[in-house]
Amino acid sequence: MPDDQDMKQRYVVLYRLTEKGREQARSIVHHASSIRETNQTAGFNVLGVYYTQGQYDMVAIVEAPSEQAMLTGLFSIAGEGNVVSETLRAFTPEEIQAAIGPA
Repeated sequence: MPDDQDMKQRYVVLYRLTEKGREQARSIVHHASSIRETNQTAGFNVLGVYYTQGQYDMVAIVEAPSEQAMLTGLFSIAGEGNVVSETLRAFTPEEIQAAIGPA
């Protein structure tokens, strides 16, 4: 079993378009694809990107090489001004069970 240093951390990122992002909505898929490629070269594994209806416009599920890398990526995306995000650290059932102890 790999040690904790080798395991990527998973995150669910909820995005809302800003006014600037809504003005550029026609290119949202292309732009998100470009960002995804850049992030993958930095060691991120994007497990899925979904466009949603409701409170959030987009949801991404991401594995990051480290917490610091995740923060760097989020600040980079936020700096473009097209979206605001809410990020949730995601844990597997096994990770939670290990944290709380045996059932």
